[in-house]
Amino acid sequence: MQRLINEIVERAKANRQRIVLPEGTEERTLKAANQILTDGVADLIILGNPAEIEACAKEWGLGNINKATIIDPENHPKKEEYAQLLCELRKKKGMTIEEARKLVEDPLYLGCLIIKNGDADGQLAGARNTTGNVLRPALQIIKTAPGITCVSGAMLLLTHAPEYGKNGVLVMGDVAVTPVPDASQLAQIAVCTARTAQAVAGLDPKVAMLSFSTKGSAKHEVVDKVIEALKIAKEMAPDIAIDGELQADAALVPEVGASKAPGSSIAGHANVLVVPSLEVGNISYKLVQRLGHADAVGPILQGIARPVNDLSRGCSIEDVYRMIAITANQAIAAKKSAE
Repeated sequence: MQRLINEIVERAKANRQRIVLPEGTEERTLKAANQILTDGVADLIILGNPAEIEACAKEWGLGNINKATIIDPENHPKKEEYAQLLCELRKKKGMTIEEARKLVEDPLYLGCLIIKNGDADGQLAGARNTTGNVLRPALQIIKTAPGITCVSGAMLLLTHAPEYGKNGVLVMGDVAVTPVPDASQLAQIAVCTARTAQAVAGLDPKVAMLSFSTKGSAKHEVVDKVIEALKIAKEMAPDIAIDGELQADAALVPEVGASKAPGSSIAGHANVLVVPSLEVGNISYKLVQRLGHADAVGPILQGIARPVNDLSRGCSIEDVYRMIAITANQAIAAKKSAE
């Protein structure tokens, strides 16, 4: 399990990205940032009052925070430039320059504007802020990736069952954002989760669209949605190996897959699991985490044009460290896809 985290960190070190941390005086965030800077994992832009950040760093013995770029949201050289950018982006919604000048003092908005302006590559927040507050400026400013209309969240599951996924590593989506996706949204979630598996876990994705039915074994409108989503996903991303609808055991266990879905190259070999609703995803990953003692890393937000990730307010220093490295890996992949 630790091997994958090490690989994620090493990929980030080899191609250092500029990651914004808007919660500049939050203790776990600053302590993780200090270690990131010590290890050379990413270049950091920390937002907040410089004197307060310096005082926190001194109190907690964080000697490398001065290696970060520290930006005071209320007073910095590009404040007016970012305000004009925000006003232009939101003018159809009636935003005035006065409103924009006030909003750019909000670190969550400022961080997204820094990214939109090409001055950073990704953002991580949420140790103090709600998911809604983290996502709102990201969707207003950075917006969704081409061809994507919904944001979703993937979870890395690092299990103690090496016979499943790739040496026990699986990726599940959506576990965080869209409660009841329609067929089009579910297809987008499948494609985005496959791309996350490539960018973050280094997997060659084998995607299973999960249901309580395998290849027509049950009839229901929710099964029909999965079947339709599979068709759309194949059209969206013909390069991705994907199949459905599959029950979880048919997706994971070779003998069951061969029995229930003969001829499927995914059945019994899936490493990316796409669930039909957020309810299923959230319950499933927490059961795997608690009953199977798996390490659940994430959620990793996906579908935004540049990575913006949301921490749990109960996160640990290690969680923040990992998510900075993951955000950097997403940024690397986003740049490659834009080439």
